[in-house]
Amino acid sequence: MNLSTTILTTSLKDYCSSNGEIVVGNHPLTHIEKLVSGTPFYAYDRQLIINRVKQLTDALPAKISLHYAIKANPLPSLVQLMATQVSGFDVASKKEMLLAMQTGMPTDKISFAGPGKTVEDIETAIIAGVTLHVESAGEIAKVELAAKQLSVKANIAIRINPKFELKSSGMKMSGGAKPFGIDEEQVPDILQKLNLEQINLRGFHIYSGSQNLNADAIISAQQQTFMLAEELVALSRKITKRKIDYLNIGGGFGIPYFAKEMSLDVKAIANSLQILLKKHKALVDDLEVIIELGRYLVAEAGIYVSKVIDKKISRGTNYLVCDGGLHHHLANSGNFGQVIRKNYPVAIGNKLNGEVQELVNIVGPLCTPLDILADKVLLPKATIGDYVVIFQSGAYGSSASPKDFLSQPQVSELLL
Repeated sequence: MNLSTTILTTSLKDYCSSNGEIVVGNHPLTHIEKLVSGTPFYAYDRQLIINRVKQLTDALPAKISLHYAIKANPLPSLVQLMATQVSGFDVASKKEMLLAMQTGMPTDKISFAGPGKTVEDIETAIIAGVTLHVESAGEIAKVELAAKQLSVKANIAIRINPKFELKSSGMKMSGGAKPFGIDEEQVPDILQKLNLEQINLRGFHIYSGSQNLNADAIISAQQQTFMLAEELVALSRKITKRKIDYLNIGGGFGIPYFAKEMSLDVKAIANSLQILLKKHKALVDDLEVIIELGRYLVAEAGIYVSKVIDKKISRGTNYLVCDGGLHHHLANSGNFGQVIRKNYPVAIGNKLNGEVQELVNIVGPLCTPLDILADKVLLPKATIGDYVVIFQSGAYGSSASPKDFLSQPQVSELLL
């Protein structure tokens, strides 16, 4: 099989049938196209998600609870599947909260994070019994007022902005000044001022960053997280005279997107967590320890598929023009957090065995030079009507993209 080096081996083997055809849930691309009435589309493999969750939960200590961060992929059918696989959900909006509730997940297993919650967000979370991960003193004041007006006690956890950061992280969300969480040095004053008549303090949320492939960096952040948690829980019990229910230590587990990136060493993290749980036994014995993940659970279980609708040569450069682009898959275009644009793994879906190859730029249909699917990739020679497949597309795809940009047709999504 003569394959482009832009395809990650792990991605290809998960989707390649015995006859060298790309399939999702045993369905070839031609069949999926008929199911959704055309391209472009996202297709997610149910079994790959189930396998990923099982591999992770088998590796992690039994004490750890796994929650799914819905923002990674909020497709309703996928969220319903995740409800059968994980212990809880993290949501970042009222819409996500209602989606999580519709799965039958107990509301005390749903947390609501984000620095800009509206009064409506807060009121609905209180009514539902969802735990608000509060991110400022001002937000706590809103929660207390809403709880009083509703005559319903509010469940909260305090999201902490620790002094340390998660090194090597794709997106750093702690250390220094951040819009996320309450600075750890402010917590003593926050605890002193809590109105425990209106608020039930359920726990602490210490989340440092995302998309990290460095196991040592994650282990270091978790070690610091547990040390900080010892101080916070002791302080909370001293001031409030009440125990907390859980400690959410965040996630940060990344996946490889680009050439030369290696998969995260989850086993090393799991071994370190086992040591940490023993070291901090007195802390964790009577509370739940939660790891919250999104991308790591679903990203490698999805592909984005568009179709070549034109070919052209411009001053010696070969272009494949597709019917899908950045309006459906902003992250792949390089306009969603990349500093220097790199190619996601890509293939000509119906020509994995193509012997004749060519160097091409693959672009979308939009009137902007930002609409790039792949840049300078060596692939089997494509013709009009061929599929272009972008791997690693199960997270931050459709829902993280400007789908209405230039009023192009919408993208389909299907869980198979």
